[in-house]
Amino acid sequence: MYDHIARLAEVGLPIVLYNIPGRCGVELTAETVVKMYNEIEMVVGIKEATGKLDVASAIAAECDITILSGDDSLTLPICSVGGKGVISVLANILPAAIRKLCDAIASGDMAAARKQHLELFPLFKGMFVETNPIPIKAAMAMAGIIRNELRLPMTPLSEKFRKPLAELLEAAGVKVRN
Repeated sequence: MYDHIARLAEVGLPIVLYNIPGRCGVELTAETVVKMYNEIEMVVGIKEATGKLDVASAIAAECDITILSGDDSLTLPICSVGGKGVISVLANILPAAIRKLCDAIASGDMAAARKQHLELFPLFKGMFVETNPIPIKAAMAMAGIIRNELRLPMTPLSEKFRKPLAELLEAAGVKVRN
């Protein structure tokens, strides 16, 4: 992985690493991330989506790379150990709500951040009842933002999840269309 990123860096554009073993089949260790950050000038950040707070903690303890949560539900915990924000799924439909969470974190208002996190938590989980991006695309279609078009091998959201997802959206103030 180190050699791969070093080669990509030759292009001369900033690189944000993407650490999501569930999607990529490979987990970047904290040691590898730190080595890349310290030795490859173009490495500027990481989307940390291992689901393990220990990984973000270990990275933050060793270098000052920009750490962005790759899991909406871990934004607050990751920011508590040095993360700077999130590359969010839920922000596709509730950008103001995610902004409110991040603003509270950035201002140090942990009570407000915790409150926002807990209010959004059911939706954070609801966006992953099936493989991303299936649920968020279904949610955006329910809200009339997009047409629910997916390329294979992605398929539409299972019927058993449609009503619960619509209920979560409505509880969050999203007007759901049939």
